[in-house]
Amino acid sequence: MSKNKEMLSIFQKKRYLADNLDGFTDFHNHLLPGIDDGSNSVEETINLISEFGKFGVKNFVSTPHVMGEYYPNTPETINEALNLAKTNLPATINIKAAAEYMMDQHFLEILESNQILSINDKHVLVEMSYFQPPININEILFKLQNKSFKPILAHPERYPYLYSKSLHKFEELKSRGCRLQLNMLSLTRHYGPGIQKIAMQLLEKGLIDFLSSDCHRMEHLIKIQTIRLPYKKMNLLHPVLENSKNLF
Repeated sequence: MSKNKEMLSIFQKKRYLADNLDGFTDFHNHLLPGIDDGSNSVEETINLISEFGKFGVKNFVSTPHVMGEYYPNTPETINEALNLAKTNLPATINIKAAAEYMMDQHFLEILESNQILSINDKHVLVEMSYFQPPININEILFKLQNKSFKPILAHPERYPYLYSKSLHKFEELKSRGCRLQLNMLSLTRHYGPGIQKIAMQLLEKGLIDFLSSDCHRMEHLIKIQTIRLPYKKMNLLHPVLENSKNLF
């Protein structure tokens, strides 16, 4: 093989994302049984966590939706599902619970009543509608920070209205203290090529802070295990993975 072809071969090699998750805590997933659109049962929860174990992930913060009338979860319902899961999981699994909060008026009420479940002492996972941003997003972010919380926006790449031929709106969110969490499957065409493109641009511009699975079902984990990225993209992901590990 000529020197040029050998160099080309090196740069074309890809690495599996799953091979780089040692010590990783997955802090955005829907593993708790029976309380949102994720796991339907304790058995499914056990199977999902067992599948995570195949690529070395044993630490979790599960984040069921809290979304008005659709998923009116409370700390009580979430902790009840957590305790049910924990009694059926091996002691080697480290799992706690928080929530993925839709940023709406109901969320402001939860915030005012001090009923927030954070993924660690200060970070709160939030999301927006896929169709339009909350009209009071500045108020929500301000009130979160006023209570010493740091918002992490789940899957920013999946909000098409934030992207209008530039990354300005993402940069504006970050300037307001909102950190950005990329979904693993957004690195593929799972949600569509447009979302994959935005995900890659956010990653290349250094705007992504954290990576997580957003796992709802076994299909997601099977696809995550197949994600292979060029060396250049994996190198961009390394500091993101370290940020995710350093949260805990």
